[in-house]
Formats: sequence, C-alpha cells, structure tokens
Amino acid sequence: MYSLDINFLKDRPAYQPKSDKSPGVKLPSGNLTPVYLGVTVGVGLPVLVGIGLWLVQGKTSEIEQSIAQLEEQSKKLDAEIANINQIKAQADAVKAETQSLVTVFDQIRPWSAMLEDVRDRIPPTVQIENIKQIPPLAAVEGQPPPNPAGGIEITGLARSFDNVNDFLLSLQQSRFLKSSESRITTATLVDAPVTATTTKSGVVIKPPQVVRYTIQSRLSDVPASELIRELEQKGTVGLVSRIRSMQKTGVITR
Repeated sequence: MYSLDINFLKDRPAYQPKSDKSPGVKLPSGNLTPVYLGVTVGVGLPVLVGIGLWLVQGKTSEIEQSIAQLEEQSKKLDAEIANINQIKAQADAVKAETQSLVTVFDQIRPWSAMLEDVRDRIPPTVQIENIKQIPPLAAVEGQPPPNPAGGIEITGLARSFDNVNDFLLSLQQSRFLKSSESRITTATLVDAPVTATTTKSGVVIKPPQVVRYTIQSRLSDVPASELIRELEQKGTVGLVSRIRSMQKTGVITR
C-alpha cells in the first residue's frame, strides 16, 4: 500500500526560496559613460540654448538702444547741417550782392576825370567841338560782358590829317580808354568855319581848309581801384577815398 509523504513546511513563507528578480527598472551593466554623456547633453543643451537666447536678447536690446541714440544724433546733426547750409546760402547771397555792388562801383568812370584826361591830350592844332557818350556794345555769347559805361565819341576840327592821327595816338595812351578800340571813324577836308575876307582891292580871301574828324573809343575795363593814381591826378578825390576805404575793409583787394 502506498503512503503519502507531504511536507507542508515548504508552503510556509519562511521556507520560500529567495528570487533574484527585484522589482523596478533594471540598470544596464557594463561601461555607463555613454549614458552619462547622453544625460549631460540632454540636460545641458537646453540650458546652453536658454543662456544663448538670453545673451542674444540682451545684446539685441543694447544694439536697439544704440541705434535709437544714433538716429537721434543723426536727426540733430541733420538739423544742424540744415542750419549751417541756410546760413551759408545767406552768406553767399550777401557776398554775391556785395560783389555785384563792388563790380559796379569799380567800373565807375567819373566824366570829370575823363574830360580832364582828354583835354590834357589835345594837340595845339586840334579843336574839339563835341564829346558824347555812346551806348555799350551788345553782349556776345562766349565773351565777357562789355563795359556798361559804353564809350565816347569826339568830333572836332584839326589843321591836318597828321594832327588827327597824333590826337588818336595820344588818346590810345590813356588808361581811361581802350586803345585797341580807339579809332578815327571819319576825317574829311572842309572849309574852316570862318567868314571869307575881302581886301580893299576887292580880292576875296577864302579861309584855309581844315579836317573835320570823328574819333570813337570804348572805355577801358581796368577797375577804378587800379586807376587811383590817375584819378588823384585828375582831382577825383571822393571816389579815391571810397575805394581806399573799401580796400581797408577787404571788400576790394589791393
């Protein structure tokens, strides 16, 4: 007959064999350096990115402030440059007006001085009947403007043609006239403007013939400031005083 041998002690907890399996995540064994590196990179990369973004934002803010300051300075400089340009334009306008006045003033030719100069150059055998002013020449493109004072025309009588030539040569030496544009326009023999005389015997004596001439000349373009010596010699004291006063102030260069 069979007998049952049952050991109930094995069913008790104290007799249960210990299991090698423990609950939880099983860590890998072996070299853990790659794991540590991965964890470090995974954690450190977002931190570095965050720090980089913070630095970039701070630098961007500084740059924006610098740009704002530069734009403000640029606006101030633009305003100052505009003011300087306006002042310069006004100064240039005043300078141009002053130069125009000086140019006109420097072209003044006192008739008293010119007539005195012509009188001093008349040969003894020449007479002047009339002196008149002639208008200036028309402006020619590409050439400097002509003297606005124009010129003079002298008419009179001379004993001979040689006397007229001598008078012309004397006028060409005047600094008040332009020698290259001084010329005899007409010269003809005419009866002297005196009445004929009759002798006791009834012989009529006619007056000798003389030369009626016309001389034209353009006024010189030499500035009046360069004719001070001639103007002083002809007694033009007022104009000389004004020219010297403007030379002292620098309006007219010496």
